[in-house]
Amino acid sequence: MMNYAHYPRPVVEDVVRLRRRIDASGMPCKKTDHNLLIGTWNIRAFGGVYEEWDENPGSPKRNLRSLAYIAEVVRRMDVVAIQEVKRDTSGIRMLVDEFLGPNWGLILSDVTAGPQGNVERLAFIYDTRRVRGSGLAGEIVLPPTDEGDPAQQFARTPYIVGFESADERFALLTAHIKYGHVPADRLDELHALARHVAREIRDRAQTPDAEEGNLIVLGDFNIDKRRENPLFQAFISTGLTVPPQLWGLRTTYNTEPKYYDQIAWFMGDMDLPYNERAGAIDFAGAVYRELSTRQMSYRVSDHFPLWVEFSV
Repeated sequence: MMNYAHYPRPVVEDVVRLRRRIDASGMPCKKTDHNLLIGTWNIRAFGGVYEEWDENPGSPKRNLRSLAYIAEVVRRMDVVAIQEVKRDTSGIRMLVDEFLGPNWGLILSDVTAGPQGNVERLAFIYDTRRVRGSGLAGEIVLPPTDEGDPAQQFARTPYIVGFESADERFALLTAHIKYGHVPADRLDELHALARHVAREIRDRAQTPDAEEGNLIVLGDFNIDKRRENPLFQAFISTGLTVPPQLWGLRTTYNTEPKYYDQIAWFMGDMDLPYNERAGAIDFAGAVYRELSTRQMSYRVSDHFPLWVEFSV
């Protein structure tokens, strides 16, 4: 297993700066039987890795140095949803096996078929010392229309997985909404997801044998702006609520801020107490300082991770 003793000195220096950025986001430390830290992160085209610390003159650009920084962020959370994992899972498996170690688990969806799926999977990485799987796992398939016709499915199939922490059970539903040529192309999927979680998953959660009583929706929803934007309004149209601590936080490094990533839930339905703490980790400029932010994005990501804290 890789540890800090294996890291080259410049990587250690970057890790120190990255830790300061994580602390600056307000993220608390893990406290046993006290809190639960849930995150989401679109890790750009997360596939194969160049298995050296030095730069690869070819492709892929992501290397061991990149994984060291990604691991530093992930290990601060209890469970994190990862979007944009590619067909080649060697990179994410190396992250878990070599950098995070035996106390961490990985759950992967299959690749969504078809050209719109962009050979992507969805994943969850979780700290098995604090979180365990409940046994629930499935891809979201929309039911037929009222006329009995097949529904238009998602370009990249959302994925729901159940977890347990202490005495609390919860389900995480992660999605990567299609980007499209223009923002309006995203509306149908956002409406479909909002309706499905409200009419199907939320309704089932009210039954005595419910598997997903506490449902949290998180991922990359490609929403440009916050509350006044039609895309955001579609996302919250059936009652999903984004905590105010995440309003206005940009989730990409672009000069023009983007707010693609979201964490939301039905506030009145949650038994899992929210601690009123959440944030985004802006790592741009903390790592790979010798590169442009665009170059850095192919090694770490072009999205920032989001996190929220609950009590257990």
